[in-house]
Amino acid sequence: MAESRIERDCAGRLRDVQNWLGGSDHSPFGAMFVPPPPQTVPGYLDDLLVFANRDDLPVLAQCAVAHAHFESIHPYTDGNGRIGRGLINSILRRRGVTSRTVVPLASALVAHRDRYFDQLTAYRRGDPTPLTSQFASASHIAAAESRVTARRLDDLPDQWRDAAGSPRANSAAARLLVLLPTKPILSVEEMIDHIGGAPAAVYNAVDRLVAADILRPLTTRKRNQIWGAAAILDELDALGNRITAAAR
Repeated sequence: MAESRIERDCAGRLRDVQNWLGGSDHSPFGAMFVPPPPQTVPGYLDDLLVFANRDDLPVLAQCAVAHAHFESIHPYTDGNGRIGRGLINSILRRRGVTSRTVVPLASALVAHRDRYFDQLTAYRRGDPTPLTSQFASASHIAAAESRVTARRLDDLPDQWRDAAGSPRANSAAARLLVLLPTKPILSVEEMIDHIGGAPAAVYNAVDRLVAADILRPLTTRKRNQIWGAAAILDELDALGNRITAAAR
């Protein structure tokens, strides 16, 4: 948002204007949902944070209610959906259900958008049951598909070594292959910071891994390129697609 000509004045700040979902850009007439007035947002968020930090609730029910409540407050002018989905995994992490992973539960939630919006509407009318039930179903689907992805990601280092021609131990290419599972998106400068060595050696290693289809450029620019581990990014896309398909 900070780089957006339209949104930059609102970046990092709670909204101080009325917003709405659907309808016209100029009027809430016909909107699907109109969140509360901006002056009420800080108090509602304080209340939500108290709830999100409780430890005496079933965790999926807590995630469902916190998510629905955040989306109902709609405290920012943009990005509420992404932050609301991030809130789910923040609670899972805080409650100890996850420790090092992000389970893409939200991919199953929004697989059927009309159903998801109907569940949010039911919550706002006082019935959290449909959304809570959907969270339970979504978590089951997301966990099952994530296990498949975890097994595939475990196999990648061996596949990469073979594809790269088994680079010699401690070479820049070998050190990059060790780094990629935990840092799949990197600039060359970040690679140098993480693995050390001469810049020329790192650039040569990048060329080698690109030729082996292990690294992929993520921008169209010539300088300051960002590189991604192609197989990891493809598998994460596939994971989202499998979750979405299973939830429909």
